[in-house]
Amino acid sequence: MSGISELALDPGVLGWIARIEELSPGLPGLQSRDPLLRRSAERRLSDLLAVDAVLPVPDGVAREDLFVAGPRGPLRLRRYRPESGTGPLPSQLWLHGGGFFAGSVDEQINERLCARRALDSGVQIFSLEYGLAPEHPYPSASDDAAAALDALIAGGPRLGADPARVGIGGNSAGAAIAASTVLRLRGRVPLVHVDLEVPALALHPVGRAAEQAGRSWREEFAWVAGLYVGPDGPADSDASPLDADDVSGFPSTLIFVGEHDPLRDAGIAFAARLRTVGVETELVVGAGHLHCTPGLTAVFDGARAWQAQHAQELTRAYRSAAPAA
Repeated sequence: MSGISELALDPGVLGWIARIEELSPGLPGLQSRDPLLRRSAERRLSDLLAVDAVLPVPDGVAREDLFVAGPRGPLRLRRYRPESGTGPLPSQLWLHGGGFFAGSVDEQINERLCARRALDSGVQIFSLEYGLAPEHPYPSASDDAAAALDALIAGGPRLGADPARVGIGGNSAGAAIAASTVLRLRGRVPLVHVDLEVPALALHPVGRAAEQAGRSWREEFAWVAGLYVGPDGPADSDASPLDADDVSGFPSTLIFVGEHDPLRDAGIAFAARLRTVGVETELVVGAGHLHCTPGLTAVFDGARAWQAQHAQELTRAYRSAAPAA
């Protein structure tokens, strides 16, 4: 957001911002409008930042890459399974962030956070390598997520998943894709939970938080949204979940937003829409958080608190669902 210097941010967050400023001149692709150059530069920056800012992968989690059939060929899933777990486990399909055009299951921040969340929650997490824009515009990523969910439910025992306790979640752009997938699958795929972390639930600026973010942020967001929906625009209103014609039929939903995140108000508005149609919805506003700070678990107490609460909410949600007989 604009006016970062005016916010009373935690020293750990300020140190992370200073590190970005130190590293960015060596990564000129960060300013590129070529999405492939930008994708590479953002990945490099993310991994450099994760070394010091994100707690390492904890012991007690087994990691394995698995493949399931997808609409354009095999889909890669990285499974994070608590080693203490036995038999089919409650399982969440997780979609990483990255502005629809970047990010990967291999990114260090995703590796570290997914592993720790699986350990702390007892929920097995399958992180999906979905198709990125602009090569694969909407609804390609949602199609990938739908195929992965079908695989988790139909082939659950082979993957170690309890087919009666499967949900979906995502961070930022991944959360938007997760919500779009739920909208498109309602009545067809039985999901027990939806988990939306700092979600991009509208493909246009919403509310005071986006207004305060400034003109440059809004121009950047419009560029990213354009990559995602392609030159002809989205195929349906579900690409921008807040603007969907109907949001009924969601399972229990958890939404985490950051206090100082430009996407905050869209997340709050989506929670209100869900509640209006009777969806059990938990909304958490993370005090002192920017859009990317929930992952700063090595340097920011607020990030550790966010992640701990997130894991607790997942434990509660998946335990409340009845296991397969």
